[in-house]
Amino acid sequence: MKKRWLCLFVENEVGVLARITGLFSAKAYNLNSLTVGTTQDETASRVTISLFSDDQLFEQIKKQLNRMVEVFKVIDYTDIDIYRKEIMFLKILKCTENDRTFLFQFSEVYGIRILDFNKDSVLIESIKAEEENNLMLQLLYKRLDNPVEIVRGGSVAVEAV
Repeated sequence: MKKRWLCLFVENEVGVLARITGLFSAKAYNLNSLTVGTTQDETASRVTISLFSDDQLFEQIKKQLNRMVEVFKVIDYTDIDIYRKEIMFLKILKCTENDRTFLFQFSEVYGIRILDFNKDSVLIESIKAEEENNLMLQLLYKRLDNPVEIVRGGSVAVEAV
């Protein structure tokens, strides 16, 4: 099993995303991440999908996506140079003054932003590759015992120039 990345250009119409995700659920394919946004052409959307699969299953997925009428183009990003980022919000709860001080220092070192804080919580924004966000979470969990509310957006990706 290998982490795979796909970029789809699809019709920007009601129900298209449901049909794409329906294809994955009907075949019991599990998506790791999915993001959708309009492109410079408002009639088209760009879909970025990450999943874990073997070669055979991945080829089957690409063929099935290519057969969908609403899909203009399928690009396999798996083995090419791409830039990827995901947005992650962390709300650290039950913070002491020492926790807040640590989090402000941590944000400087790791290049993340403190969006808001009060006497007992801190809201952090991190826009990094998924693996970097995972590493940062591990480091925070080693240092803090606080409850953490995590909100993660799916990764977006673009081919390198």
